[in-house]
Amino acid sequence: MKIKEYRTQFIQDLTALYGEDEAESFFYLILENQQQLKRIDLALQPDLILSTDALKVWDQFLQQLKNEIPVQYVLGSTSFFGLDFEVNNAVLIPRPETEELVEWILNSLQSTVANQKVKILDIGTGSGCIAISLAKNLVNAQVFALDVSEEALKTAQKNAQKNQVSITFLHQNILETNDLLQQFDVIVSNPPYVRNLEKQEIKNNVLHYEPHLALFVEDSDALIFYRKIAELAQTSLSNNGFLYFEINQYLGKETVDLLENLNFKNIELRKDIYGNDRMIQCNYSKQY
Repeated sequence: MKIKEYRTQFIQDLTALYGEDEAESFFYLILENQQQLKRIDLALQPDLILSTDALKVWDQFLQQLKNEIPVQYVLGSTSFFGLDFEVNNAVLIPRPETEELVEWILNSLQSTVANQKVKILDIGTGSGCIAISLAKNLVNAQVFALDVSEEALKTAQKNAQKNQVSITFLHQNILETNDLLQQFDVIVSNPPYVRNLEKQEIKNNVLHYEPHLALFVEDSDALIFYRKIAELAQTSLSNNGFLYFEINQYLGKETVDLLENLNFKNIELRKDIYGNDRMIQCNYSKQY
């Protein structure tokens, strides 16, 4: 079968579930991943043929997408901040909003790390996307990454190796941690923050396949991770060190209030590209 003909069938089969534009984007992601071909290649060579073996693989991908498995899990990889990451159902799929958080941290630190080394801790690292992106772009940074999930850490370690960065990984439950035992210049976290009451807003491909451990918190204490991490940061941040969070878009004011009550200063709440409250930067001055 010609690839062009299969493309028509593929998009038709998925349009009702995802919409035509997203179905088409899935086709070209798989085309590049499996055939190492781009959209322009297909336009220039409309008679390209899919082999019988390749067709079987494509049909398997199509069925998985019909089952609403995220395309990143189907392919086993995704791109984040210009880097390639392995992803699986032990880790969240990195999202564009988190790239904005990484960019904010990098822009804030560029002048600092030009002259001195900086220690960074990423709490709840998952795939390692934040820690690895920072390590890749900050040559003077010593980066640590912590997660409660052993499977997530295995994936993050593979991603660090793939992207040729050195990171110290820590297997630890942050909610059961009383002291981080080190001083860090930057602590960053994208912790679980989706309340159970918000589950109806979550698409099936996220709700059924991405790890709930990394997504959800109880409605009665939605800021449990933010409170715990901020309390640890009070003693584990260097003087005037920075704390960064990705946050629940509905709890921006509540998260700012929590940080103010814990004596963090210069608190800045930023919106993401979609106009939602999404990230916070603040710092902590120790009183001597």
